[in-house]
Amino acid sequence: MARTLNREVHMVRRDAFIDAAQRLMQFRGWEQTSVQDVLDELEASRGAFYHYFGSKQALLEAVIERMVEQALATVEPVVEDPGLGAIEKLQGVFSTIGRWKTDRKQLVLSLLTVWMSDDNAIVREKFRRTMVRRMEPTLAPIIRQGIEEGVFQTGSPDQTAHVFVMLLLGLQDIATEVFLDRQAGRIELADVERTFASYAEAFERVLGAPAGSIKLIDRPVLYAWFG
Repeated sequence: MARTLNREVHMVRRDAFIDAAQRLMQFRGWEQTSVQDVLDELEASRGAFYHYFGSKQALLEAVIERMVEQALATVEPVVEDPGLGAIEKLQGVFSTIGRWKTDRKQLVLSLLTVWMSDDNAIVREKFRRTMVRRMEPTLAPIIRQGIEEGVFQTGSPDQTAHVFVMLLLGLQDIATEVFLDRQAGRIELADVERTFASYAEAFERVLGAPAGSIKLIDRPVLYAWFG
C-alpha cells in the first residue's frame, strides 16, 4: 500500500512541474523560461526538480508528451461515437485537434521556435514516435470501418494508418513553415489553402476515399492561424 501511495505522490508532484512549465511557456516562451523560474513558481528545490527530470530538455519532452495525450483524449468521443460514419469520424478528428490547438494557441506558438531549432532534433524525433504509437491505433478502427462501409478502398487498415500518420507528420512540418511564411508576408491565404488542399487530396488517395470528401482544416481554424 505504501509503495502505491508513494507512486501516486510522485506522479502528482511530477505533474505540478509540467503544469508550471506550461504556464510559464504560455507567457514567456520556452527559451525565456529557466529551470529556476519553474522552481520559483512551485517554491521547490533544485533537488526536487532533478528527482523527476534529468534536464530542462527532459521537462520539455514531458510537456510535449502531455500535449499529445490531451489532444488525443479529446478525439476519443468522436472515434467511439457509433452514430458517425468513417468519413465523419475522420473529419471530426481533424476538426477536434484543430480547435484544441487553437484554444491553446499561445502555448503552441511558444513551442514553434523550439520545434524548428536544430538543437531539438531529438525532441522532434521522440514526438514523432509518440504520435505514430498513439495515432495508429486511433486511426486504424476508423479506416477499418470505412472499408466495411465501402467509402475507403484500401488494403490493411493498420498499414494504411501508418502511412496516414506519416503524412500527418509531414503536414505538421509544412503547416509550421507555411505559418511562418504567412506571418512574414511571403505568401497569401490562397497559397495556404492550396497547400492544405493538396494534402487532403493525398490523404484521399491513400484511403481510396471519394474526391473532396476530406477537409483538413475548418474555416474558423484556418483564419485563426493564417488569416
